[in-house]
Amino acid sequence: MAKMWAGRTVGDTDKIADDFNSSISFDSRMYSEDIEGSIAHATMLASQKIISDEDAQILIAGLEGIKKDIDSGDLAIDFNCEDIHMFVEQVLTERVGDVGKKLHTARSRNDQVALDMRMYLRKQSNQIIAKIKSLIEVIVNQANTNKYTILPGYTHLQRAQPIVFAHHLLAYAMMLLRDKDRLSDTIKRINVSPIGSCALAGTTYDTDRDYEAKLLGFDEVALNSIDGVSDRDFCVEFMSACSLIMTHLSRLSEEIILWSSWEFKFVELSDAYTTGSSIMPQKKNPDMAELIRGKTGRVYGNLMALLTTLKGLPLAYNKDMQEDKEGVFDTVDTIHKCLDVMTPMLDTMTVNADNMKNAALKGFINATDLADYLTKKGMPFRSAYKISGQMVAKCISVNKVLEDLTLDEFREYSELFELDVYEAIDLNTCVQKRISKGGTSTKSVEEQIAYVLENIKE
Repeated sequence: MAKMWAGRTVGDTDKIADDFNSSISFDSRMYSEDIEGSIAHATMLASQKIISDEDAQILIAGLEGIKKDIDSGDLAIDFNCEDIHMFVEQVLTERVGDVGKKLHTARSRNDQVALDMRMYLRKQSNQIIAKIKSLIEVIVNQANTNKYTILPGYTHLQRAQPIVFAHHLLAYAMMLLRDKDRLSDTIKRINVSPIGSCALAGTTYDTDRDYEAKLLGFDEVALNSIDGVSDRDFCVEFMSACSLIMTHLSRLSEEIILWSSWEFKFVELSDAYTTGSSIMPQKKNPDMAELIRGKTGRVYGNLMALLTTLKGLPLAYNKDMQEDKEGVFDTVDTIHKCLDVMTPMLDTMTVNADNMKNAALKGFINATDLADYLTKKGMPFRSAYKISGQMVAKCISVNKVLEDLTLDEFREYSELFELDVYEAIDLNTCVQKRISKGGTSTKSVEEQIAYVLENIKE
């Protein structure tokens, strides 16, 4: 098959080299963006009288027909072509004749592929944002159901202080809000049009880059043509934002894995999101959560691979930059799949409130509240802290919890103790008295829920 760039070279490219050089096996997913960009380009060329209105209409009709046929399956993409740009132009020329050869006037594949990538990532970013919002809504629903469900809060994976489950879940909602905002901010830098930069130096034709950018929904154009074709910062930024999304999904997955184990038994996952063992009939494995945790590594790897590819590249376009696509596409696919699984898995998760409460009754997670009790009676906090620690040690030695101690036993450590100490160290009291902004009290949790819901409506 003759190459559209043939002219300077003589003879055929070696088959192995041809396959090695080809990108159509993966960049064909951008056919819609490529055709949309070409339609806008033909429209601009006609508006600037670079081609005739009649030729533009022929090109546009031909391009629309190609898209319609690919969408319907009537036209199969020819993977013998070098890339999706060459395939579209080749089919167009076959269908409309020599007019098809005018489409590439005043552009290069260098700015064309940069345009396609930006349009593709803009669309994917918006779709991912929508899925993040759906996951946040599920978290909020679970939080509303569990505003009074007490469990131990942990530090160092050791029981620390009593919280409500809603408070714990909302921490992930806050992370995901940041993820949403990061992607929204990334779109600002994605949404810069490179088309018209041509190979690297611009063009001798009197093009209207701003008009073409407006047709394609871009906010601005790349102001330096060399940067326009060689910039892949927007890919790095997108994958960096996705890496943080995966960090948060992975942390949540880790907790779901722990909570669903027999050692915790805080939650139970729906059978729809677990698997069994081929040899152990009692097993119910959280494989979906484990896969999300595992797939985080491939997204990190894609980010590092692109950073490494870019770090030594001279300006402007180099073929190395073809290596951006497979990592970006894999990241897009991975993020979509993980969000598609995490959302219903969390939505159908059953919370074992009794097991959470029983765990909270152990571990002396009200010891800080005991110290606060003495502090509010006038004792310096450090002194109260020491007494509270001594009492915990004594309870451990006699296999008791703080609530089991008699008032006389409390007063062995301080005369400040009165009968109201039992209410002060009750877990419900411990939770409800944490009234500081962002704390675990019901009032604070409800404020957090309202904030999250307002944020995802914006």
